[in-house]
Amino acid sequence: MLLKVRNMTHYFGGLRAVNGFSLSLDAGQIHGLIGPNGAGKTTVFNLITGVYMPTEGELLLEGRSIRGMETHRIAALGISRTFQNLRLWRHLNVLDHIRMAHYAQIRYGIFDALFGTPACRRQEEEITEQSHRLLETFDISRFADQLVGSLPYGAQRRVEMARAMAAHPKVLFLDEPTAGMTPDELVRMIEIIRQVHREFGVAILLIEHRMKFVMELCDSVQVLVFGEVIAQGAPSAIQNNPQVIEAYLGREDIH
Repeated sequence: MLLKVRNMTHYFGGLRAVNGFSLSLDAGQIHGLIGPNGAGKTTVFNLITGVYMPTEGELLLEGRSIRGMETHRIAALGISRTFQNLRLWRHLNVLDHIRMAHYAQIRYGIFDALFGTPACRRQEEEITEQSHRLLETFDISRFADQLVGSLPYGAQRRVEMARAMAAHPKVLFLDEPTAGMTPDELVRMIEIIRQVHREFGVAILLIEHRMKFVMELCDSVQVLVFGEVIAQGAPSAIQNNPQVIEAYLGREDIH
């Protein structure tokens, strides 16, 4: 089992935001987490990735406890994420965004950097090559030299995802990756995530409101309402679950 969450519960003061959440994610699996606004989905992401420490529960990545670890340590162990609200360095161009994301894994030291040793030059070339490969995968190569702040919104989303993949994660967390996208951008994002999954073999955990996206991509789905899982299973079963339909206030919202 790649990622295991057992009975995770969290309180903000006297408010219980997540109650008894459990998850089993295998290598290469695509798992969706859906639910109404305020259901606790992003809080689940924040708990697993170390933004918050769960009040109760167990978090295991490849059998190793990550509960209470700092976010950068969890990232180094293999969990990368995007955010519901874009967190990009608007003063940097696209290529430098992706290059900078590789530097947590550099192998050369200060001496190599100061004197430009062959080891330093080789790894810098590798970083640039890997960055260009990610730009191609996410269909943003044409923006390589442009400042991120000048890009269309959908392209900025893809930059954030490419940056997350630069850390070579075992698990990629995507928090509403299609938010604000047009129908055409939605279709393109489905194609890109399929390509990323196929090319890199990464497991994916995603939060999403647009059910076309969830139904076409996910192997399994959990539905969170008021911090509790009310249903889980294959997308087809979730789509026709009466509790899920009621939670979304009408059948049309989940088809």
